[in-house]
Amino acid sequence: MRQNFIGMVVSTAMSKTVKVRVPKRVMNRHVQKELLVHKNYMAHDELEKCQLGDVVRIEHCRKLSRHKSFAVAEIVRAAKSWTDPETGEVHR
Repeated sequence: MRQNFIGMVVSTAMSKTVKVRVPKRVMNRHVQKELLVHKNYMAHDELEKCQLGDVVRIEHCRKLSRHKSFAVAEIVRAAKSWTDPETGEVHR
């Protein structure tokens, strides 16, 4: 079974690559408090469909470059966007 993570796209500045932030909850042993930590993964986006704010599922694959060993398997939820009727500007 391949390794899967669900996270949010935080950067699309590179071609065919997206940066996905994957959150994880860990327990601090000393104060017995649950903390939310995250890790960023570079993922391959062949069709360049992902946009900023999309929630995606990434899947482990063979190493594609120095930092990329994951590929976008599916877009779970697209980012919400709306168009200003007066200016026609798209907001996220």
